[in-house]
Amino acid sequence: MSRHRILRGGAITLLALTGAAATAQAMQPPVPPMHPTQGTRLDIVAEGEVSRRPDIVTIGAGVVTQAATAGEATADNARRMSATIAALRKAGVAERDIQTSALSLNPQYRYGENVPPVITGYQASNQVSVRFRDVARSGAILDTLVAQGANQINGPSFALDKPEAALDEARLQAIAAARARATLYARAAGMTVRRIVSISEAGGGAPQPPMMVMAMRAKSEGADTPVQAGEQKITVSVAVSFELQ
Repeated sequence: MSRHRILRGGAITLLALTGAAATAQAMQPPVPPMHPTQGTRLDIVAEGEVSRRPDIVTIGAGVVTQAATAGEATADNARRMSATIAALRKAGVAERDIQTSALSLNPQYRYGENVPPVITGYQASNQVSVRFRDVARSGAILDTLVAQGANQINGPSFALDKPEAALDEARLQAIAAARARATLYARAAGMTVRRIVSISEAGGGAPQPPMMVMAMRAKSEGADTPVQAGEQKITVSVAVSFELQ
């Protein structure tokens, strides 16, 4: 009798699992039916492009120091880098826009023929990535950083703070260009565009200018370092499949 009860319990468990699986399957969204292409398929790749004036510039600022010992190089670097970061804060750059990007401490060697290299000193480097939300003031802030001890500048790299609207405009242009090209091909083939079968976005964004690296020395007088934002092209590429008839 106990065996009979065990079998009944196993049957109940199996039914419960089956019911749970059926419920989970019922909760899944229905898969849309596939509509095979009845006519001629035409694949088009098109781009949409808009131009915007960048409102963010990112520049790397760093301090490189050398000394006879590792401790001296590190201490001098820390002092000058602290002054550099303090100047950024005083200029109104937010904490979220200052990020350490690289730290290094390396021995410096003197090489000779047929002799082992000899350590002659140490070089310490501390780099921060700085994002300026007021592009017009970035040149003046850079000059302040150099005056406070920064002796290496990398950049600039321009971008849009909120590129979504520009990307959407480029997407609309890309779809319109794809449809116009499909209509052209269909007309040339004596056909018409029946419908769009599929759309996929192949990627998009703003191309970044090449990075520049320059060592800088504090200047005593003169105009602010010029930083020109210019315009940036935002591009989106789409692949669209059409059905012709």
